[in-house]
Amino acid sequence: MSKVIASAAIRASHELFKTAEENLEKAIAEKGKDFLFEFPDTAFFLPQIYAMTAFKVQTLADMKVALEMAREMLQDLPDETNWKPYLGEALDSGMATLFCEEIILALRYLNNEEPCKDPETGYIYNGFITDTIQRNLGIQLVDGRMPGFAAIIGAAPDAETAVKIVRELQEKNILIFLSGTAKDKDGKVTNVTQQLLSKGIDLGWETYIVPLGPDTEHTLYALDWSIRASMIFGGNKPGDYKAHLKYCKDRVFAFALVLGELDDVKWSTGAGAIVMGYPAICDTDVPVIHPTGVCTYEHVEVEFDHTKIVQRAFEVRGLKVTVAKPPIPVAYGPAFEGERIRKEDMFIEFGGQRTPAFEWVRTKELEEIEDGKVTIVGTDVEERFAKGGMMPLAIVLDVAGRKMQKDFEAIIERKFHHNINEAQGLWHMGQRDIMWMRISNQAQKDGITLEHFGIIHATMTKNRFKSIIDKVQVTIYVDEADVLRLQDEARGVYKERDHRLQGLNDESVDTFYSCLLCQSFAPSHVCVISPERLGLCGAYNWLDTKAAFEIDPTGGNQPIKKGEAMDAKSGRWAGVDEYLKASTAGAVESLNLYTIMDNPMTSCGCFECIVAIVPEANGIMLVQRGHTGMTPVGMKFSTLAGTVGGGMQSPGFMGIGVNFINSKKFLYADGGLKRIVWMTKNLKERLGEEFQARAEEEGVPNLLNQIADETNAEDSEQLLEFLEKSGHPALEMEPMF
Repeated sequence: MSKVIASAAIRASHELFKTAEENLEKAIAEKGKDFLFEFPDTAFFLPQIYAMTAFKVQTLADMKVALEMAREMLQDLPDETNWKPYLGEALDSGMATLFCEEIILALRYLNNEEPCKDPETGYIYNGFITDTIQRNLGIQLVDGRMPGFAAIIGAAPDAETAVKIVRELQEKNILIFLSGTAKDKDGKVTNVTQQLLSKGIDLGWETYIVPLGPDTEHTLYALDWSIRASMIFGGNKPGDYKAHLKYCKDRVFAFALVLGELDDVKWSTGAGAIVMGYPAICDTDVPVIHPTGVCTYEHVEVEFDHTKIVQRAFEVRGLKVTVAKPPIPVAYGPAFEGERIRKEDMFIEFGGQRTPAFEWVRTKELEEIEDGKVTIVGTDVEERFAKGGMMPLAIVLDVAGRKMQKDFEAIIERKFHHNINEAQGLWHMGQRDIMWMRISNQAQKDGITLEHFGIIHATMTKNRFKSIIDKVQVTIYVDEADVLRLQDEARGVYKERDHRLQGLNDESVDTFYSCLLCQSFAPSHVCVISPERLGLCGAYNWLDTKAAFEIDPTGGNQPIKKGEAMDAKSGRWAGVDEYLKASTAGAVESLNLYTIMDNPMTSCGCFECIVAIVPEANGIMLVQRGHTGMTPVGMKFSTLAGTVGGGMQSPGFMGIGVNFINSKKFLYADGGLKRIVWMTKNLKERLGEEFQARAEEEGVPNLLNQIADETNAEDSEQLLEFLEKSGHPALEMEPMF
């Protein structure tokens, strides 16, 4: 390896160690060595250090111990007499750098210096990435919507180039982290965050562009995010550094785009990233690191072509990204789903109680429709649209296919939201007859018309449901009389569908479905989805997986023949057990769908809610993802999540989708709803009237008021006091164990 690179990496590790040591000593002098610290909303302490060593950094004294671990990895600076052309010394220095950077950033949090504000723009950076955000992204990580992750470090030559690079990554659905600074072509020190803001680009998780901080050290937050995936989804244990590094290399498809000249800290942080298996593509002349560890300079006497940097990164990382894009005049991809179109930026809107509007999918025979045809029905359509403001709207999608079933109509309708939102400058909320859409001023200037709504739906519906749909025809109505007339007809169909679906239960079918999407992250996890139990991420129900199997018979959703009932009350079937053994290579041998006490379902890590036993209260508690407060079992959500993620079966603990709570099969073998003794106030409000109706069915109409929440019980003692006062039925039920 080049002496230039190795020297820089080692030199920076020494400088960062010195900074961390000085800052830590100052913090200890001010606050004492036993002062407690934790990054916001994480169960993994200082994640990089915890994953590599299993050491829990909880106090300033613990940071001192961790810093000594970093000291052991520091290397002597090479000179002419002791230089060895190998990667080892530089890579060890890189890991030491990551340890030091993590401690430096932790101390900044302790001093309220993180998340930091950009001095030039006033923008507040994201800072540390919480466990909640990581779990929220879980389903996108595993279903292919988000195939990879890019860390952009430094600054592009100009703002226009920065926008082009980021837009290309967005169109390919790549999550983007921003950090560091560099000089642009005019010699100004800036960063990509500032460059994007100067062009009015929306930043944040919703748009897949996440500014972590202005320093190179902030790249550590992205690496922390990566290493936690190994613990959250992969189930790898803290301290098993080989497993973590292999997981990051093989399953977390990350890479860096380093823009501008490299300094010592960039070299050293890059060395740490290389240890984790992440390549870096630079736009400056740098030594090439060959597999042997020896490198040579490859100088190119031409200006660097930034239009090819993303393509080159994909080639190096081995990412294969195929994105279906309808023929429309704006960019398209999931990264644009999070865009907001404010009233001042809006050209025209439809629905949202401003005008009548609805969406409707109808099943037709093949000979009844013309594939790809888009028809606009209305008077003076072009003139009315050109004025902007508001318009009525009905989008009727007629579909036909040899494998099409009426039960799939609602599934196709739910995709309307993604179809529209993935277009830059288009915004969609709701579904059926409560939909609401907007077109931005910029999208209208770019050439978006009403016809493009039809083109988007026709193209993406056939793409997403190509195995069950052979033809798609779209008719758009814009006259209020037509919209209201058809809306009444559509509402009758919506009502009929709802009644038909309510009749589905686990006993009425002989086949359940698996969801294996998360096995790319959690190899021993399988979701078993039945009519009365949706997937734990909340994104897939039985009809979704049935349709998914029809669309892709070799994909992530496979049929499971129930077979003989081994224990109908607990929800155990011979066919399900047999399937689990085969699909988890024997890691899971048996499953009970309706209890948490005996072989409960495994979790990957992206569950919406956790069920946990509260032994003192003879019941269970429910806490949803995103709740950061303490619970009666003495653990926050993030800590609880560590007991159920990574494909583990943990009796007494289980991850679920929120809507399962209102199912008649929820903990059926354990006593059902009457076992719930505590849940968050937010969850009570979300479950709402449907929970109340279920409680009345179970003969406990006052149950919701008898269940404690964080406003009246934060520990088991307060919980028992509340339950006794409210007369909760769990106190009179049979012991759970």
